[in-house]
Amino acid sequence: MKDFLRNNGLCICFLALFIATLIGQIFFGFEEHNKELIDEGSAAINLSAYFISGHFIESTFENWESEFLQMALFVVCTIFLMQKGSSESKDLDKEEEVDREPSPTRKDAPWPVKKGGWVLILYKHSLTIALLLLFIISFILHFYGSLKDENEKLSLKGLPLESVSDYMVDSRFWFESFQNWQSEFLSVFAIILLSVYLRQMGSPQSKPVDAPNMETGE
Repeated sequence: MKDFLRNNGLCICFLALFIATLIGQIFFGFEEHNKELIDEGSAAINLSAYFISGHFIESTFENWESEFLQMALFVVCTIFLMQKGSSESKDLDKEEEVDREPSPTRKDAPWPVKKGGWVLILYKHSLTIALLLLFIISFILHFYGSLKDENEKLSLKGLPLESVSDYMVDSRFWFESFQNWQSEFLSVFAIILLSVYLRQMGSPQSKPVDAPNMETGE
């Protein structure tokens, strides 16, 4: 058990943080949504109904969508684009290990490498593919939740409901998306630039403390 915790500490930590903050979101979102319903003259709903409400679905996947988009673009852009001095960039002047062709003879190579062919082609891009799929799924669920939440509000007011095609060009949906996307891109810009000049001893996201500012990579 001790070895398991040591070997998986980073994943366990962030999974625990995710679960804790999701519980917080559910608790406060449930309270907030019921306040909105009561203000509109409707009855409060129970927790099980909240889980399938547009309010919960929209607020959850709106954030997941931006995270997966940010990570997917960061993975792709770091293949071709570089930033001199950043620990988040490949070295401008030498070939990196991540650029070499995979060898099926390497000890403990993953099975797709040994298999070769189209399996290897997919595996070589599997991280980007997975992140983009997660983005697309989150984007669709965000749209579904946002449309559902909008129609729930319109229904309470006795107004005509939005169709899927109308809501695709609705300012609310795109405002929700862009307000999250821009914050994710800002955070990536910050870590790329700040890692040129600032350090964190012990973190693989930082260069060694005594490394020159213009030394690129970890």
